[in-house]
Amino acid sequence: MGSLGFWRLAQADPGWIASVDPDGTEHTAGDLLARANRLVHGLRALGLEKGDGICGLVPNGSEGLVLYLAALQAGWYYTPVNWHLTGPEIGYIVADSEAKAFFVHERYAAEGARAGEEIDARRRFAFGRVYGFRAYEELVEGQPETLPDDRSNGATMHYTSGTTGRPKGVKRALMGIDPDDSAELMTFLLGMFGITPGRPAGGVRQAHLITSPNYHTAVTQFGGTALHMGHTLVYMDSWDAEDTLRMIQEHRVSNTHMVPTHFKRLLALPEDVRERYDVSSMKHAIHAAAPCPVPIKRQMLDWWGDCVWEYYAATEGGGTIASPADWRAHPGTVGNAWPISELLIVDDGGEPVPAGTHGTIYMKMMGLEFEYKGDREKTEKNRLEDFFTVGDIGYLTEDGFLFLSDRRSDMIISGGANIYPAEIENEIILHPKVADVAVFGIPDEEWGEQIKAVVEPAGGAEPGDALAAEILASLEGRLAKMKWPKTIDFIETMPREPNGKLLKRKLRDPYWKDHARVI
Repeated sequence: MGSLGFWRLAQADPGWIASVDPDGTEHTAGDLLARANRLVHGLRALGLEKGDGICGLVPNGSEGLVLYLAALQAGWYYTPVNWHLTGPEIGYIVADSEAKAFFVHERYAAEGARAGEEIDARRRFAFGRVYGFRAYEELVEGQPETLPDDRSNGATMHYTSGTTGRPKGVKRALMGIDPDDSAELMTFLLGMFGITPGRPAGGVRQAHLITSPNYHTAVTQFGGTALHMGHTLVYMDSWDAEDTLRMIQEHRVSNTHMVPTHFKRLLALPEDVRERYDVSSMKHAIHAAAPCPVPIKRQMLDWWGDCVWEYYAATEGGGTIASPADWRAHPGTVGNAWPISELLIVDDGGEPVPAGTHGTIYMKMMGLEFEYKGDREKTEKNRLEDFFTVGDIGYLTEDGFLFLSDRRSDMIISGGANIYPAEIENEIILHPKVADVAVFGIPDEEWGEQIKAVVEPAGGAEPGDALAAEILASLEGRLAKMKWPKTIDFIETMPREPNGKLLKRKLRDPYWKDHARVI
């Protein structure tokens, strides 16, 4: 194949700055290559073979990147673990993934040490000091920096968030091909958005800003692919709106991956703060994870220009893409199917529905099979022939553009009518005194369910009956009264994962205590 792939690029230009840690420490491609090679030699000496797996409980930065680069050239599976989990939850993933080595950063020492009980003490390694773990340096000490023999492609195995029961690893068969050839195939992802190689040997440098934790599938996929195209990865440790603008300006960031919550908070910055930074280097601000309210997307396009791209996808594979031009022509769409993906919208009986009709979204990605590790039943349950679903609801237009309605598990059934919370949230979030909002159904003796909104007030806004009334009044003429929340509660901070995913179950469950869910 061609000349893309981190390992080829690093050998051709070892001085290229391949990554920048949150504290500003720069790492050359040659340094990362040497560290990844030493790790492969060290783990092979420990007995790891092709098809084995490793887990990493590490923050954004070079440590996790080295684990990724080692696994992907040695034919291993790499599972980056969510550092917000508790010890037993982390331990479950370490055990379920059958990890042959577990790496923990000292920042997560307490819960990492609890999880370490699930794996042999000789196979636990720490960046820094973690009780019961060997120092990472012991593993790589004396190992050569040379490229290992018998290299073949590995893969990441991410665990789904487990909104219903235990999380499951999404595992794909390894192709057994050259790692750089596999990496070059991966670059198809960014190529769909029109992103070009970073040309580390000269010319215009490109940089990819990592705004969310690297344990999320999309963050790993987009960041990893950008690296394999020769872009510099610039890591954020935690997300802050003004800090994002500063880093875009400082590193001349050309592409990034974001979520609509980021947009809302960027737009909430005072005008003088927004105007202080030059974001003209940004060519591809790609977003996903949740429907983006139309006015918010419009404001981002007006501010940043036609660099805001959208897609819809799942860890399991397949998806859609919406260019700025597509979105302007079809406001609110998440795009049409990727060239190698297909979409299917079906009713509750599994039968295809006509264009414009809401139904469950099924997808497939040609040539890419997966299974939920150790759960054949779940794998089959979510399939319809060779299509799969993650439970989202939406509809297709006549010309194939997909619009999302909501997740099936979030749909409210009130008086027999289906109500989609996302539609209500998209209106409430536009209120200037609302920083964040969640809408869901709670028990209602007469109607089965009634609509509840929980609002995180914007800075300076006073929560209470007056604000609730103001929010409801703002819906007049924009949303049918049957869709208005019956009550609004207020919360100091909305429970969201750092990738923007709302943990709606945490809000909803207390209201359903001692009730049987009707949907």
